[in-house]
Amino acid sequence: MSQIKGLFACMGNICRSPTAEGVFISLLKAKGTSDKFLIDSAGTHAYHVGEPPDARAQQTAKQRGIDLSFIRARKFRYEDFEHFDYILAMDKDNLDILQQACPIEYQHKVKLFLDFAEGRDETDVPDPYYGGQNGFNNVFDLVTDAAEGFYRKVLGLLIFHRRLCCD
Repeated sequence: MSQIKGLFACMGNICRSPTAEGVFISLLKAKGTSDKFLIDSAGTHAYHVGEPPDARAQQTAKQRGIDLSFIRARKFRYEDFEHFDYILAMDKDNLDILQQACPIEYQHKVKLFLDFAEGRDETDVPDPYYGGQNGFNNVFDLVTDAAEGFYRKVLGLLIFHRRLCCD
């Protein structure tokens, strides 16, 4: 089976989605499964194309042992719908933008990221850009929970697929 391709999306791709990308890549490294995934992030708007993640997002991640410095903001591209298996929006506003632009045959790929966060009632990862440090800490915690849930879900699907095709 080829790599599973996941794309995290928020508005500007400098706070929430690069945090999700970094957290998920770190999780994959810890589990020894980096080779099974291709992970990226993008923004629905082109406000910050080419910029690194917000310094506060980088600092929050660094305090928890995760490096985001390699990430550069990019705008979501139409071909991302075809290329990625999962397109995970950080909130309902960005989910709506993606769903409206998405061809019908790829609608099943576009989901809310927090739908994978087990034991949480929140649906949106709030945008911390105009808030203080607590907002970035909250984003990191939400993203970590969703990343772990997403990993378990996808891993479960991989195991199921192997059993179907290989047993």
